[in-house]
Amino acid sequence: MKITRIDVYHFDLSYVHGVYTMSGGRNVSTLASTLVRVVADDGLEGWGEVCPLGSTYLPAHAGGARAALQLLAPALIGVDPTDLSAVNDAMDAALAGYAYAKSPLDVACWDLTGKAWGVSVATLLGGVRQDRFPLYFAVPLGSPEEMTQYVLARRAQGIHRFQLKVGGDPALDGMRAQQIIAATGPEDLVVADANCGWRLNDALIAARAMEGLPRLYLEQPCPTMEECIEVRKHSTLPMVYDEVVNDVPTLIRAVREGGAGAMNLKVSKVGGLTRAKLMRDLCQELGVQVTIEDTWGGDVVSAASAHLAASTRARSLLTVSFMNDWTREHVAGYQPRSQDGSGSAPTGPGLGIDVDPSRLAAPLFSAGA
Repeated sequence: MKITRIDVYHFDLSYVHGVYTMSGGRNVSTLASTLVRVVADDGLEGWGEVCPLGSTYLPAHAGGARAALQLLAPALIGVDPTDLSAVNDAMDAALAGYAYAKSPLDVACWDLTGKAWGVSVATLLGGVRQDRFPLYFAVPLGSPEEMTQYVLARRAQGIHRFQLKVGGDPALDGMRAQQIIAATGPEDLVVADANCGWRLNDALIAARAMEGLPRLYLEQPCPTMEECIEVRKHSTLPMVYDEVVNDVPTLIRAVREGGAGAMNLKVSKVGGLTRAKLMRDLCQELGVQVTIEDTWGGDVVSAASAHLAASTRARSLLTVSFMNDWTREHVAGYQPRSQDGSGSAPTGPGLGIDVDPSRLAAPLFSAGA
């Protein structure tokens, strides 16, 4: 089997609750997603998606992904899409770095391989270990009262995993966490995510204010690994690493020096399912839990996350997000779809979803025949 054509598409995604607010005054209402279709010489096709969370969350943006794809896509023409090592070697030979731009091509080849072999991506990733898994919902930064009401509204819908956006005034962030813990119950898990919003002193103040709260995790308090390591030394809160862990060396450092109890495994941040599987497997063996998700995205991103989550040991999985629950627009019939705070992986071959090209405009560009 050989790749004969790759099409690259634009698709806008708007946040289902209006404005998504993070630390540092970062607001999101609409984001540009990029979808790729990889077509093989036998007519089979696979789909992938990348949607950076703006241009100030990580060193990534939609325009950068598309510029990189103009270099990467031609390098894959003629490569066997079922040979994932050859796919990634060809991309790395064509362009150093830009893991996020390589991710949709890698995922599309996993999708295509599953279709060629008649099995799901979860099967390719090691087998389905859990039919259902818990999903979380992010709580935009606001007043303690606004965030508490937001949590209670989502909780009424069956959601019991919450990621609180903090990272502003540390004393106020402590109040946010305290009120939400008081308003929820023993079945709820709460993660206070600063998205790198504090520097060390403020992070220590916030961690002290949150110390002793049950069911609470602290996520990515500071923008550097060094600061996060220092915060962990002064807090007994379970620590989740995210933005500063993007490959195996940074993962090992977070575990050895930073006391990482969990990490956010974003598929596009690490370069696709091939590298995400490697890091997931290492976490499982190291006793580190994973939250499986992506920076943003729609149905295709959610399907990739679902298959990775379904093939993860239950005790190693902290939580998951279906990003298509956060967006109004859908290219695959809003599949996979959450139910009562839980998700599952589609059971069909490949990603198990049917992307509707009629939902997309003409390709931004194509490579190959």
